[in-house]
Amino acid sequence: MHSLRFAALIGASSLALLSASAHAQTAPGPVQESEAAPTADAATVADEGDDIIVTGTRAAGRTRLDSASPVDVLSGASLQRQGTTELAQALSSVAPSINFPRPSANDGTDSIRPATLRGLSPDQTLVLINGIRGHTSAYLNTNGVVGRGSAAVDLNTVPTAALDRIEVLRDGASAQYGSDAIAGVVNLRLREARSGGGAQVNYGFYDTQVDTARGRRHVTGENAVTVSAWQGFGFGTDGYVTVTGEYLKRQPTNRADFDPRVTPTRVTGRYGDPEVEQGTGFINAGTSLTDVWSLYGFAGYQERDSRSAAFPRIPTAAAQPALNRAGLPGGFLPIINAKTSDINSAVGLRGRVAGFDVDLSGSYGRNRIGFRTLGSANYAFGTATPRDFDDGAVIYDQYVVGLDATRKFDVFQSLNVAFGVEGRREGYKIEAGELASYGAPPAGTVTGIPAGTAASLVSPGAQGFGGFSPGNEVERSRRNGSIYLDLEAQVTDKLLVGLAGRAEDYSDFGSTVNGKLSARYDLARWLALRATASTGFRAPSLQQQFFTQTAQVVQNGVPIETGTFPSTNPVGRALGGLALDAEKSTNLSAGVVVRAGGFDLTVDAYRIRIRDQIGLSENIQASFSPQVAALLAPFNVSAARFFVNGLASTTKGIDAVVHYRLRTAAAGSFDLTLAGNVNDVDVTRVPANTAVALNPTPTLFARSRILTLEDGTPQTKLTGTIDWSLDRLGALARVTYYGNVNQPGTVATADVFTGRHAITDLELRYGEAKGAQIGLGVSNLFDIYPDRIIPANNSTGVLGFPYYSPFGFNGRYLYVRAGLNW
Repeated sequence: MHSLRFAALIGASSLALLSASAHAQTAPGPVQESEAAPTADAATVADEGDDIIVTGTRAAGRTRLDSASPVDVLSGASLQRQGTTELAQALSSVAPSINFPRPSANDGTDSIRPATLRGLSPDQTLVLINGIRGHTSAYLNTNGVVGRGSAAVDLNTVPTAALDRIEVLRDGASAQYGSDAIAGVVNLRLREARSGGGAQVNYGFYDTQVDTARGRRHVTGENAVTVSAWQGFGFGTDGYVTVTGEYLKRQPTNRADFDPRVTPTRVTGRYGDPEVEQGTGFINAGTSLTDVWSLYGFAGYQERDSRSAAFPRIPTAAAQPALNRAGLPGGFLPIINAKTSDINSAVGLRGRVAGFDVDLSGSYGRNRIGFRTLGSANYAFGTATPRDFDDGAVIYDQYVVGLDATRKFDVFQSLNVAFGVEGRREGYKIEAGELASYGAPPAGTVTGIPAGTAASLVSPGAQGFGGFSPGNEVERSRRNGSIYLDLEAQVTDKLLVGLAGRAEDYSDFGSTVNGKLSARYDLARWLALRATASTGFRAPSLQQQFFTQTAQVVQNGVPIETGTFPSTNPVGRALGGLALDAEKSTNLSAGVVVRAGGFDLTVDAYRIRIRDQIGLSENIQASFSPQVAALLAPFNVSAARFFVNGLASTTKGIDAVVHYRLRTAAAGSFDLTLAGNVNDVDVTRVPANTAVALNPTPTLFARSRILTLEDGTPQTKLTGTIDWSLDRLGALARVTYYGNVNQPGTVATADVFTGRHAITDLELRYGEAKGAQIGLGVSNLFDIYPDRIIPANNSTGVLGFPYYSPFGFNGRYLYVRAGLNW
């Protein structure tokens, strides 16, 4: 039913726009970056389809409407023309197949939030920067969030001000680019400017009516300020250096419900966006060395300080003894502080050898996240407890060296041959925190509590977020090498055929070979059919293979461990854990392209089947059965979870984009876009056991994990945008419809639904090509929230709204943007 309604809506809109195009003037060429008010926002693609793309094809001169695979081209202006300056959130606003939920009260995931493409796992989308593989975050999402078990690229480490455009390949591309490209590829293209520049200040705040299940309140404030600037420098005949800097200061938001455990009831939690302060710098440069050879490179660095809240520790009857023990009888609210430092860098050499265009590049990326718990307590230390804790850090780094060669031959009408090799080294490390963050003090050192008594054996560790212990420390690396061949032949003036193959060998799990076949047939100048078939893979990440975080709990006066272990750790192996293998996929797509004057329409259907998918198991507890207790007893462990291969899923959907551009002499230019995605994920296989036959069999993957994969992102998302400009004036109106999302519980009665909602954004702007720029706007004009969480599913009052919401849960946001171009 979703698909039928969506197709009918797209079809009706397409006919209306196509009819209008017959009476329109011929659409002009693309707007240049130097123009004061670029008219292509729009919700999806820029201009009229004549954007040259470099993603999904290695043939020079291919445009997005000439390609065999669906590619969206999103202008830098469209990303900046909205209230947010977060790249991931801006991207989800303009690309219908991308979603960016904003989890809260979920530890580090509050600060390092992953985006999804076509409803698949965040780590199943490959991210490139200027065509070079980006590095993932060191953080592994282990809580009950969309993307649980994934370590994905943090898109918010790249400022929108540094971007010229983004290309989104909505098609499997492992045969072309390697691991992770199961759902598609996001290619971030940096500015290349020899002159000019600009500076901009964005200021916004919330003005919203918060109606939770237990009460209502009005919130005004919670502001955010972003200051950014960029400058282009030219040297020589074609050399350029483009420098971009950005500073963000954002106050936290709070949409917690009233806490029924206190009298009088009041808001005790902090639930919403974290407090953030970050600074980012990027340099993109290039120059010719000779008539044949050129040098290029980029470098980016970001420091981010993010502070989110854990659940409040309040003086209930059960908690009071521990609070009294720590000398904090009134309770406290732990703050989880993630301090991120991130590096992106690459250098390359392009030239020509024996008729081939060659590109030799090397890149390095590193992400370090240090964790602290602030304003908290370790009950095991009694009144001597620190309030602030150093919890340790996780670090990921990546080196990539690649050599690519392309050449066009006079075979058929043309034959583009591309081949290359790539080598990659990845490293992962966990550093332990201070003793108080994870452990107990030496025996007999807690004042007033005799050593060795049961009263001294409370569960140790910082409340809210326990630190990494020395037993969790790890340092691992792996290497892989790959080789590929990519052929693209214009067989006739109507038929385009592509064939790609790639072989990879990893030092951990082994080798894989993948292929892709693509074709496009132009029935007429205004109508084309296209299709692709490919296999793909995603290598298990080092984070999934080696992440370890354990905590001590006290049972019968004895401290024992519980937590997440590697599947190849002795604890994991005792329960049947095996070395992780790669996920594998089969992708099929078929689509149609229609264009006439300023009108274009693309509709693409797809089917993605994933096998051996990796998932984080539930805790397998010793109390489940005597057999499990016996297996865990030698390790003094009460419960363990680890990653397991074996899930399988099938994703089916339709992407559609209708775009029409009309320019009039008197009324200005109108850019109209209607874009949508219908997506259905079906988990077809769930492992019931590990390599060890446990009888009875514990639940490896609870219903909540399965339903998160199936229903954790909207099955329908539809965006309509009108972008108008006349001389120096402009206006934008966008409405985005989100289908219902399920934030599942352990049982059906605990499920939380976001509901079906439409979010309206408006912006007015004034700008000169060189001179002042100003914009006034409102995001979420009508102050729409997801459906609130009912009291029965929110006993603490912290969770006011579901954090699976694809549009967040902060309400109306007002903003002003002022700048200067030169």
